[in-house]
Amino acid sequence: MNSARETRTPAPIAESGARQKGSILRSGTRSGIAGHLPTEPATLMSPPEVRRRPAWPLRLLLTPWLLVLLAWLGLISLSWNLIALPLLLLPRRPGQRIGRAGIALGYRFYWACARASGLMRLDASALDVLRNEPGGLIIAANHPSMLDAVMLVARLPRGVCVMKASLLHNPLLGAATRLARYIPNHDPLTLIRASVACLKEGGQLVLFPEGTRTETPPLNPLLPGLGRIALRAHVPVQTVIIETDSPYLGKGWPLWRMPPLPIVFRARLGERFCIESFTMAGSGPREGANAANALMAELDADFRRELH
Repeated sequence: MNSARETRTPAPIAESGARQKGSILRSGTRSGIAGHLPTEPATLMSPPEVRRRPAWPLRLLLTPWLLVLLAWLGLISLSWNLIALPLLLLPRRPGQRIGRAGIALGYRFYWACARASGLMRLDASALDVLRNEPGGLIIAANHPSMLDAVMLVARLPRGVCVMKASLLHNPLLGAATRLARYIPNHDPLTLIRASVACLKEGGQLVLFPEGTRTETPPLNPLLPGLGRIALRAHVPVQTVIIETDSPYLGKGWPLWRMPPLPIVFRARLGERFCIESFTMAGSGPREGANAANALMAELDADFRRELH
């Protein structure tokens, strides 16, 4: 098995303010309420002492405003769901292309509204370089918040999510996710087969290998499914590092509880793992299992190093 240095290639990067971490890979007005929040420093991630919970009189105003933002996300989802319902009659390929792009556009609009509210700051522009990259790609991210998928999919119009099977019948999401051909987690074998088929069609599969939001920072133990999917589809794995020092919508955080403001999320590209380096030893079942385990070990080490 090759070393970590041999198995990883630097990810593409995008410029947004300060230079993002990584190197290029090429083969082949705050206003209104915002005026009451801490002044924005030079970088997106503020020192801890800059962000604080608002004083209780201001919390009485801002807590409903934060809940309105969540309700707005629900309304955007419901609106696209109603539009998607008749579009289910479209042929599969054009339907899924429209479905995925529509979800991305809707979520991008939500983040624009969230930034305009003054309560949130978001920088996920580093993902834009992946948008037109040809071929299948697994995008593996850590999972600190309930909003992580919304943030990533907003920048990836070819993005496909794995979702709870029950959401296929959710009135806010059901028709839209079926149109986009998102993958339900009915059972592991079906999930892996559907994910591999999606990747071989050139989809960009968004996965959170922790399996749930982070409970033991910086990272929960990673589940093995991603390694099996990557090896069967024979596609690279691009890590995305989601950085936040806000507990908002993390595991166990109540929707009504006001976090320190502003709420800041930043997504940047981490390492890219090339599957060829893990498949040189052989192609039998044992070698395949060993290669998947080795890939997951490399991913775990990389995430922990980046989030340290």
